[in-house]
Amino acid sequence: MSFKILTLNNISVRGLERLPRARYEVASEIGHPDAILLRSADMHSMEIPQSVLAVARAGAGTNNVPVAALSRRGVPVFNAPGANANAVKELVLAGLFLAARNICQSWGYVRGLQGDDHAIEEAVEKGKKKFVGYELPGRTLGVIGLGAIGVEVANAALALRMNVLGYDPQITVQRAWQLSSGVEQALSLDDLFARCDMVTVHVPLMPATRGLVNEARLRLMRSGGVVLNFSRAQIVEEAAVLSALDSGQLSAYVCDFPTRASKDHAKVVALPHLGASTGEAEENCAIMVADTLRDFLENGNVRNSVNFPEAVLPRIGGSRIAIANDNVPNMVGQISTCLAEAKLNIADLLNKSRGDLAYTLIDTDATIDPGVLVRLREIPGVLSARLV
Repeated sequence: MSFKILTLNNISVRGLERLPRARYEVASEIGHPDAILLRSADMHSMEIPQSVLAVARAGAGTNNVPVAALSRRGVPVFNAPGANANAVKELVLAGLFLAARNICQSWGYVRGLQGDDHAIEEAVEKGKKKFVGYELPGRTLGVIGLGAIGVEVANAALALRMNVLGYDPQITVQRAWQLSSGVEQALSLDDLFARCDMVTVHVPLMPATRGLVNEARLRLMRSGGVVLNFSRAQIVEEAAVLSALDSGQLSAYVCDFPTRASKDHAKVVALPHLGASTGEAEENCAIMVADTLRDFLENGNVRNSVNFPEAVLPRIGGSRIAIANDNVPNMVGQISTCLAEAKLNIADLLNKSRGDLAYTLIDTDATIDPGVLVRLREIPGVLSARLV
């Protein structure tokens, strides 16, 4: 079986090399694609072909993908969590130094100096007092969100001899193992803001995180605090931050999302969305999603999906069916009955659920007639069913 992959952006060659030409046709224009591979292209206004079995984004966020609509079709959306973590971590660390030492403001001052070397030297000695900063050891950094990026940032800040508070009520066991024992747990978001000199956010944009950094929480911070945002613009209420900068409650705001209101503010360092903009991060993301997409198309396995449950079943030979369905009672029973009526013996079965979705992988001893798939799809609540 061969597969067609539609690309909506330029994807790193290192990633595309993971899809062998013998089985994969990859192009930016292709009819009836089995999957879509993209980076930043906006799919919300796109008419997605019914042939699409999966969508894979070579990056962490999936705000540019209509995840809910694809879920209703039984289509998993994959991303690359952690593949760009080091790139973002390094930029956050750079942001800490930019804020603490007023580097951008002082650089701008020097670039505006005029006159001969003597005049410049005099101006430097006179003007440097305006840019006195502070050192990071002993300062307290609050890290909101302890996923792949947040854990790396927290551990690196400890290595800089900062005090680190972390907050993530949904931290996974895997990330907890990776987090240094020196990171202290904040009891709540308000507790974190009240105890920190600097706060950095590493959470996805969703209704619960929109406006997470707001006027009330900024008032809790120590005077002269710093906020860093390399996640999504809307997680921070920009008007509240600018007001806090003007009042002196904040001394700096470092972000990856410039706006007309923020880009020229004297205390704002706004970068052009550089978080994952390294060659290494782009390669890592492309490789991860290509491997994930290939395993799903060839084996039905689900890893790193933002809407489907994790479901990995080693193959033992024979035929395999992959089924996505509503997470309601008796679905496995109805599926098993359908297979029994077709005189198919189940050799292995895996059923996982996540919210309103469930996913089932079934290995059978015998070859499966395509008519069985038709009957499976007729079961109320079955969203998709295919032979793998």
